[in-house]
Amino acid sequence: MRLATLRRGGRDGTLVAVSRDGARVAPVAAYATLQAALDDWDAAQPALHAAAQAAESGEGVQPDDFAAPLPRAWQWLDGSAFANHGALMQLAFGHAPIETDLPLMYQGMSHEFIAPTADVPLPSEADGIDFEGEFGVITGDVPMGCSADEALAYVRLVVLINDWSLRAIAIPEMKTGFGWVQAKPACSVAPFAVTPDALGDAWRDGRVHLPLTVEVDGTWFGSPNGAAMGYGFHELIAHAARTRSLPAGTIIGSGTVSNAEHETVGSTCMSERRAIEMIAHGAPQTPFLSFGSRVAMRAGGDVSPFGATDQLVVKG
Repeated sequence: MRLATLRRGGRDGTLVAVSRDGARVAPVAAYATLQAALDDWDAAQPALHAAAQAAESGEGVQPDDFAAPLPRAWQWLDGSAFANHGALMQLAFGHAPIETDLPLMYQGMSHEFIAPTADVPLPSEADGIDFEGEFGVITGDVPMGCSADEALAYVRLVVLINDWSLRAIAIPEMKTGFGWVQAKPACSVAPFAVTPDALGDAWRDGRVHLPLTVEVDGTWFGSPNGAAMGYGFHELIAHAARTRSLPAGTIIGSGTVSNAEHETVGSTCMSERRAIEMIAHGAPQTPFLSFGSRVAMRAGGDVSPFGATDQLVVKG
């Protein structure tokens, strides 16, 4: 089952189920928003499945009709679960390894997630505009102390995220020891939130076993596979819930999808490619984005189960 939110009906949009071809939708009886359905997930199942069936002959839609599945959420927790990405960044910038055996995670802004085809307004090219391709999960209510063995039972939906980043601001903010604020503007999310069962064999071990393909201005940038997560989403959920419960509608990100075979599969963020260039040549060669740059992301082959993002970076 795939769910989405149309860009109508107020700040939280209108919840719909999506047809198998992604071209038609149907509203969900008694649940106006995705958050409402997440809050009542078990009881909402008959209405959600009825809407999924109705969507096969439902209202036709276009990519611009969709908001992010959750236009705003209670919580956004982003991990950094791909060891190759961290190793490249440490080597390129001479950083000491982070001495921990725990997953890396920070809490970012969650009051806005950008629609998959909406322009992305940012204040300055001098901030080092970058993208980060990630997979994410949306949880139900997770109790404090939930174990990794229990955690996958609380995964309601899987999503594809572009975690926009401002690299010139990130390092100074990290040095304060208080984490990111200015360096992490709103993320974008592909239109379709997918139940784990609908991903079939691509969802296993708490990981999305699909390539995440990025194109910049129509040119391929990378297609690393989500299977390489060092920590699965079950482990990220357990880490986040160790000392607090998580509300239904919490979004947890994988961090930048990255593979050791980056020479052949490329990257899902510019900072990683620049790090590779620094290691190889002593200096980065790829510039960060400019206003007017277009970034597109999808997962899998030509047809992505999550739909796609396709966005223009503009002066905010």
